[in-house]
Amino acid sequence: MLSTLIYRSRLSVEVALDVLEQVVARAKVNNEKINVTGILLFDGEHFFQVLEGSVESVNAVYDRISKDTRHYNLVELLRDYAPSRRFGNAGMELFDLRCYDKASVLQAVLAKGTSQYALTYDDRVLKFIRTFVAGNNKEAFINTGSSSRWDLIQQPAVAPQKSRFMQKDQACQFALQPIVDVANREIISFEALIRSAEGGSPATYFASLSKDQLYQADVESKRTAFALAKHIGLVNQTLSVNLLPMSLVMNKGAVDFLLEEIKFHGLVPEQVVVEVTEDEVISRFDEFEIAINQLRSAGIGLAIDDFGAGFAGLSLLAQFQPEKIKIDRNIICDVHKSGPKQAIVQAMIKCCSLLEISVIAEGVEKIEEWLWLEAAGIRYFQGFLFARPQLNGLPAVNWPEKKKRA
Repeated sequence: MLSTLIYRSRLSVEVALDVLEQVVARAKVNNEKINVTGILLFDGEHFFQVLEGSVESVNAVYDRISKDTRHYNLVELLRDYAPSRRFGNAGMELFDLRCYDKASVLQAVLAKGTSQYALTYDDRVLKFIRTFVAGNNKEAFINTGSSSRWDLIQQPAVAPQKSRFMQKDQACQFALQPIVDVANREIISFEALIRSAEGGSPATYFASLSKDQLYQADVESKRTAFALAKHIGLVNQTLSVNLLPMSLVMNKGAVDFLLEEIKFHGLVPEQVVVEVTEDEVISRFDEFEIAINQLRSAGIGLAIDDFGAGFAGLSLLAQFQPEKIKIDRNIICDVHKSGPKQAIVQAMIKCCSLLEISVIAEGVEKIEEWLWLEAAGIRYFQGFLFARPQLNGLPAVNWPEKKKRA
């Protein structure tokens, strides 16, 4: 099958512009050998390239391109299939937008095409080209710089570790993972992540429960999370706990139970955030809404966890407008090099900004991800890059710090 790949990148500052034609000439020869064709647009700062050929050949070319240090901030915009080549005349052709006036530049680009029919109708590749040529979305071209300029500096746990926390007949344990404000080097919250009695994964814990036990156990497990917060002396941060949406519906006294346990363990409702996961279909929506209203009227905060991965994210956002959303880790993963993910995250940021909802990026594992997300406007982060969950205690935190120049 004929595949199409489009990417965008930024020219490295140390590269002289007069070498570009030589680079493209070599690429043309190499691409022709494996039957890859396309066009390379350059606006004086950014590259925009369309590659066409077999999946294997296009991937091989893009892999080589990705390792080239003469450009950076590579963002893959589109992978698709097509019935015919749009630019089939040459292995690669450089098109310098600076050499054309704005009135004629788009037509000049299209004239290079070999599939005029595809380039004059509702074709996504054409739309991408038009947008780049017109420069309509340059605000989305986020420049993060090089991750090699950053180190991770570990800061010890925020409080001394006490004796091992275990209660009598405890059915589960919790691991604490911080949510951080990197700009201010501040831990704003801890998420209590459920584990089995032996310290196993959430899946292991829930697999041990029958369907009839699931929702009641989900609510009652928060007793242990609140007891752990008391044990470590949680004072200046909030505590986030996860609940399946239907746990609030199937347990009529769920909210009263949570409030009693919060008070019993020396916390206040304003210290607690309930993260509602959206990976479960919500039936009996009216009852769910009543429970959420009870939580909020008591002072407990609301967040939508794994936003973008489940069944009801936009519906929950529109209906309840929580204090926080946590963008799902599958969207966060490699966001710095994925155009579709970047567009989704930027839309989420804009939407939540209009609604005064805080955005948390969860599952951050790479400095490159953090750099892009912070540059895009996200302030709060959670993930292995900063700290791994600590069973029954507080973990040390890694803070990004720019290297000092020699």
